[in-house]
Amino acid sequence: MATVELRFSALPEHVRTARLVAAAVARRAGVDEAVLDEVRLAVGEACSRAVGLHASNGIAAPVRVLLIEDEKKFSIEVGDEVPGAAGPAGAHAAEGAEGAPEPEGEDEMGLAVISGLVDDVEVTSGEGGGVIRMSWPTAPAAVLP
Repeated sequence: MATVELRFSALPEHVRTARLVAAAVARRAGVDEAVLDEVRLAVGEACSRAVGLHASNGIAAPVRVLLIEDEKKFSIEVGDEVPGAAGPAGAHAAEGAEGAPEPEGEDEMGLAVISGLVDDVEVTSGEGGGVIRMSWPTAPAAVLP
């Protein structure tokens, strides 16, 4: 299992780099070329969401992206440092925060877009922050007769 870890300052201009790196690693892992646009878009949404959460909560920590190559699938984990903000339950946990209603709507929209792009997606949250895990199947290595 090969893993690439990417950490970047929670700034919108770094999301493009994360998308490009994710697509390159996905291609190398054997993800079908027809799916690479979905990988790029999903990673862009997840990273933009994490950047927005960091900005709206005043968190200076970097956004974490793990690109994991397994034997039969390629997975991406995008993590933020906002306690309890990753899942739908996390959106309710932030209700008391000043200015929370607007980011909640954007947050739910971003999660809906990701869910529409990725069949295998899991959103979790905890005291240490949230993680969006996405995975795609990889093509088996060609076997010559």
